[in-house]
Amino acid sequence: MKKVAFLVFAVFFLSSTLAGAAVIDFEDLPLAAESYWNGSDGSGGFTSGNATFNNNYNAAWGAWDGFSYTNLTDTTTEGLNGQYSAIAGGGALNTDTYVIAYCSTLAASPPTVTFSSAQTVTGAYVTNNNFAYYSMLKGDQFAKKFEEGDWFTLTITGKDANGGVTGTVDFNLATGTDIINTWEWVDLSALGTVKSLEFSLSSSDTGAFGMNTPAYFAMDFLNPPYEDSDGIGCFIEAVSSR
Repeated sequence: MKKVAFLVFAVFFLSSTLAGAAVIDFEDLPLAAESYWNGSDGSGGFTSGNATFNNNYNAAWGAWDGFSYTNLTDTTTEGLNGQYSAIAGGGALNTDTYVIAYCSTLAASPPTVTFSSAQTVTGAYVTNNNFAYYSMLKGDQFAKKFEEGDWFTLTITGKDANGGVTGTVDFNLATGTDIINTWEWVDLSALGTVKSLEFSLSSSDTGAFGMNTPAYFAMDFLNPPYEDSDGIGCFIEAVSSR
């Protein structure tokens, strides 16, 4: 935990001195070890850093959509019981807490991040959760095993303060049999100045009742000052190896 605390401090130090960006790493969200929050308290969402994350919880069904947060490290549980786990095992950049998004077709609104003020977002790390990963890897009672030609795509839509679309960014969580199982950087700077981000998923495995692939993904480190390839990620890896 001391190393994680130092790494988080390094992130915030870099963000304040080099870029002025508000890094959202979710480490400010309280959780017992190996646990998760799914909105069962009826709060309708949560705040981390300078952003709010929506959540809809149905107490009658014990179901949720929008965002949950978690620090589970399990990478082997399949099916619905694996919905709160990132297949990468733990958070990005050796941290603990991350979020899971569920894009339910029955939801009144998609998973949405709303910032306290309009800003340019550098990007975020994303990966699959266990449920989606193993469904694509092996197939299940509802979805097919992925083959060449299949795809599973995350779309991030930026919106300004008036609700106008500033742009979209697509990232493939799976392309054929290449199914993402590590934290991957998605550059969102092309969205320009945004007040909110909306997230949706699409899949080649779609039937009469909609998408068959489980509509989940995991996200961490929203808006760090540099991408992993030549910035903050490399700095943190160097520090953590000391």
